[in-house]
Amino acid sequence: MPGPSTADKRRAFRALHTQGCFVIPNPWNVGSAVYLQGLGFKALATTSSGYAHSLGLADGAVTRDMALAHYRELAGATAIPVNADFEGGFADDPAGVAANVTLCIETGVAGLSIEDFTGDEAEPLYDFDLALARVKAARKAIDQYGTDVVFTARTEGFIHGRPDMDETIRRLKAFADAGADCLYAPGIKTREQIEAVVKAVAPKPFNLLMSFAGGFTVNDIAGMGVRRISVGGTLARVAMDAFIKSARAIAQDGSFNSFAGIMPNAELNNFFNDARKQ
Repeated sequence: MPGPSTADKRRAFRALHTQGCFVIPNPWNVGSAVYLQGLGFKALATTSSGYAHSLGLADGAVTRDMALAHYRELAGATAIPVNADFEGGFADDPAGVAANVTLCIETGVAGLSIEDFTGDEAEPLYDFDLALARVKAARKAIDQYGTDVVFTARTEGFIHGRPDMDETIRRLKAFADAGADCLYAPGIKTREQIEAVVKAVAPKPFNLLMSFAGGFTVNDIAGMGVRRISVGGTLARVAMDAFIKSARAIAQDGSFNSFAGIMPNAELNNFFNDARKQ
């Protein structure tokens, strides 16, 4: 029996944004994506940092073509929607963003995000008018392609040294008016901040990054009106953290104690064998 088509995945992803609250975890390779799908998550999102670190690169060092190949691989390996963390669209100018968004759509993803981070920590955010023009260009590219891809617009001030709530809300409201389907401000973390942003962009859905908003459960976050919860590169860092601590124990202490209690190889083999049969 054939799996769901790309169009099916896109319709399912859009439907998830219409009501309730869902978690969209972030795998960094096919194995982590397939395992998350097996746990019953309804959608996945890529992580720029998790993927970059798996390649031995810093976040932001992955090229456009590398990212596109990664999205295509994850979308092709899973039966659930995949959202692409398309960073800044790999271009500064709106025309370049639009052209690259079209390439991103062609990978088979069900959604994509564009952020307003310039890549320069000294001047981290694109000028308001340029940031808005870039969002409009992405929206137009999606519409011209004639697809149901969910478009998320992000403002990055809280994670790049510009933690200004008024400016964050100003940008998110403008992005919503410009046609973003979902809004995202990574780095906000208090109940007051979260509820203020949710109210400001309503009725558009808001994505909360849980890497920063510690202490809340899914039920807590749903009660604040958040529609989508992602974890960014945190799951990838959890895996890397365990690996590094274990390797350091071997290198520095000659100890293999960190191997105690880990998942048996047979259990993973059985999981992935079963996953391939589905």
